[in-house]
Amino acid sequence: MKRVVVGLSGGVDSSVAAYLLQQQGYEVIGLFMKNWHDDSVTISNECPWLEDSNDALLVAEKLGIPFQTVDLSEEYKEKIVDYMFNEYEKGRTPNPDVLCNREIKFDVFMKIALSLGADYVATGHYCQKSEIEVDGKTVYQLIAGNDVNKDQSYFLCQLSQEQLSKALFPIGALTKPEVREIAAEMELVTAEKKDSQGLCFIGKVRLPEFLQQKLQPKEGKIVQVDKNDPIYVSEIPAEVSLEEKLKLESQQLDYLPTMGKVVGKHQGAHYFTVGQRKGLNVGGTTDPLFVIATDVETNTIYTGLSSAHPGLFKKALFVGKSEVHWIREDLTLKAGEKMEVMARIRYRQPLQKAVLHQFEDGMYVEFEEAQSAITEGQFVAWYLGNELVGSGVIS
Repeated sequence: MKRVVVGLSGGVDSSVAAYLLQQQGYEVIGLFMKNWHDDSVTISNECPWLEDSNDALLVAEKLGIPFQTVDLSEEYKEKIVDYMFNEYEKGRTPNPDVLCNREIKFDVFMKIALSLGADYVATGHYCQKSEIEVDGKTVYQLIAGNDVNKDQSYFLCQLSQEQLSKALFPIGALTKPEVREIAAEMELVTAEKKDSQGLCFIGKVRLPEFLQQKLQPKEGKIVQVDKNDPIYVSEIPAEVSLEEKLKLESQQLDYLPTMGKVVGKHQGAHYFTVGQRKGLNVGGTTDPLFVIATDVETNTIYTGLSSAHPGLFKKALFVGKSEVHWIREDLTLKAGEKMEVMARIRYRQPLQKAVLHQFEDGMYVEFEEAQSAITEGQFVAWYLGNELVGSGVIS
């Protein structure tokens, strides 16, 4: 009998995952990960993890499976939280959920599970796994979840073959309503529970407030750049090489405070991210203002009117050589090669037609249509059909 450790989060998805594995004849153990208990940076008195671990315990009791809590807050602080603050300080926007899967759930947590004699680790993610044979070797595939609205393959875009080989995703073929129905039939306490929002560790905390506790506020200017500014009319010369063309298409524009009018003040450029429109508190404009760039060196935020502002759009992005990650290692591109894919630059963004171009020092992802708010530090993931084959950090 194969043994599976399920990460029981106290939500409905992982509860049903545990139940389904039990039905499939696995020996199931429930583990709750406690990732956060630094009281110096909580915002509310609500303690979501206590409530969640109680729910997880009740589910385990209902299913009659062993249950324990593991405290991973040290590793979490070091690998996720410190990393986040460092990234924000550099003016980048990290994705803690992707990292949490790569560094915590499918690394630290997986090692604990395997030390308990588990053959597999299971989570309540909406995605699927299959395997094929390539040159006589088993290759694992990460497939999108069947519920288009809920597909979470993007969050697992940094997993390796090794991690996938030990992973199970029991609810990947189901839709959310089906999952809730099973939970209700089984009378699981989590059946009606709302989906958790916000960062995977701080529950109900709003990000700027969280960041303010570590990154000192400092006042700076909000500059509005006109959509007809000459910076947007740079033609790409016809005689440049493909690599040069992609470099020009993907690079950040160099804004200067003199290029626009000052329309307000902010409390720190590192609290803002490209594409953001809330929190600027600038009134009296015909259309909403969007952040088109931030400069942490000069502590300036550049904004543009409306979601169609040219400062928001780019045709290509670059991923540095060390940041290119292939789940399907057998598909890795060599320098000079290219591949047509579907790609997304954020969770739940509809897939976009794109071409990967691999060069010596990294990879360009060139989109058929210009993309809004390509954000440094976030992940781009690329798919062939419904299979996520690779990803990278946008630089």
